[in-house]
Amino acid sequence: MREPAQPSPRPADPPTTGRQPPEPRLLSGVYGLVLASALAAALDSPDEQTTAGSDALWVLLTALAAAAAHGYAHVLSHRMTAEPGGLTAGLRAMIAEWPVVAAALPTVILLLFAVPDWWSEADAVDVALVLNTLILAGWGVWTARHAGRRWPASLRAGLGDMVIGLVIIGANAVIK
Repeated sequence: MREPAQPSPRPADPPTTGRQPPEPRLLSGVYGLVLASALAAALDSPDEQTTAGSDALWVLLTALAAAAAHGYAHVLSHRMTAEPGGLTAGLRAMIAEWPVVAAALPTVILLLFAVPDWWSEADAVDVALVLNTLILAGWGVWTARHAGRRWPASLRAGLGDMVIGLVIIGANAVIK
């Protein structure tokens, strides 16, 4: 007589610390990285006379606007479901989108390094695109490991996230 198959053990749930789980922050961070990468690549056009400082400002303002818009969308969804909250809940929802802005900061900083002619704007954009792609890969691996996945699956997840950055790098190369 055959014995029933043993269920495979589940990974232990991550301990709760009372803080916001990293997943929403991670999703906002990925969004911020992709936004900053795409915008920096689009602003760095060889045919236009732009400055790295104005490009950095545009990346930062766009990240702030995207975070505010996403937070405001949460406010609207609360209003449509008639949940209480008011102005303070709306402000908290907008402030909770800080990872979008934080994820754009490496790109902003790298562009600002090109302002005093320490390197060219094109070099700053290239470095930002590579750095953002590596951060996407690292976040993919970290998130998968945090979710209890084994190393091979985590590395595949990181590679999948890295593809997003590689697509932007490829598009930047083709479009220019």
